[in-house]
Amino acid sequence: MERVETGLRSIYKNAPPRLSGILEHSLGAGGKKVRPALVFLSGSFYRHNPDRLLSMALAVEVLHTATLVHDDAIDNSAVRRGRETINKAWGLDKAILIGDYLLAEAEELTMATENLPVIGLFAHTIKAIASAEICQSQDAFRPDLTREQYIERIAGKTASLLSLATESGARLSEAPLEAVRGLREYGYNLGIAFQIVDDVLDFIGVEEDIGKPVGSDLAEGTITLPSMLLMEHYPVDNPVRRLCENAGDRNDNIRQAIGMFRDSPFVDECYGVAMKYRDRSLHSLEVLPEGDLRTSLKELAAYVLSRKR
Repeated sequence: MERVETGLRSIYKNAPPRLSGILEHSLGAGGKKVRPALVFLSGSFYRHNPDRLLSMALAVEVLHTATLVHDDAIDNSAVRRGRETINKAWGLDKAILIGDYLLAEAEELTMATENLPVIGLFAHTIKAIASAEICQSQDAFRPDLTREQYIERIAGKTASLLSLATESGARLSEAPLEAVRGLREYGYNLGIAFQIVDDVLDFIGVEEDIGKPVGSDLAEGTITLPSMLLMEHYPVDNPVRRLCENAGDRNDNIRQAIGMFRDSPFVDECYGVAMKYRDRSLHSLEVLPEGDLRTSLKELAAYVLSRKR
């Protein structure tokens, strides 16, 4: 992981001078580095080339950063990870182009693995993310969104990238097909659980901890599992539906929705759904050799569900 940090620094230090500061702002913003860790863990069960794993670990982290930069530009967000977004600090046009630059950087890093299936998987993941973002935009302020559509969307937005990390790690080693499949499913289900918890934290989190204002998704009209539960249990009149129908004061509706959710049993219900996907991810690990690596993947899955504040 120290090599990942060094690799990220080299990207912005070796960039053209006019880009260096903007790239440092995005790549040096911290973060948990879950995705590169997943590449290393998934790729270390069997014989592997550490340098190729490093290239892929950097690729998934840079791709993740690119998606965040583009997300913030699309949503006109002002804060990410407790600091100004690229679009807020440098403008919308710079944010879009920096996101594109990071995407190209991630593509070059993936090419360095010299593994055609992994390169193809990388391209497929970008398509899945872009498709999910388009669906999210089309479904904004849509109160009749189904749970199936919600899961499909977060599968593209979040689970596809975690699945890329785990499957690419496995494919860059001499993992048998059964192990590749198991690690792919582990990453997918972990990603679904991860995003559900993120959606809960948008209602019950603290801005200093989650790095953005509470209720940001709701303000953008993104319907998530917490919003769905509020509408399911209060079908006649509730602040989420009023927000979707542009009825009443917008900010007041957001505040009421947050308060209702925080004081309800729906928080535990959401964590229960996330737990089911967490359990599926753990079941997928049974095909892998026992040892410290498998234990680390189990602990990472446990960490996802521990993020309650």
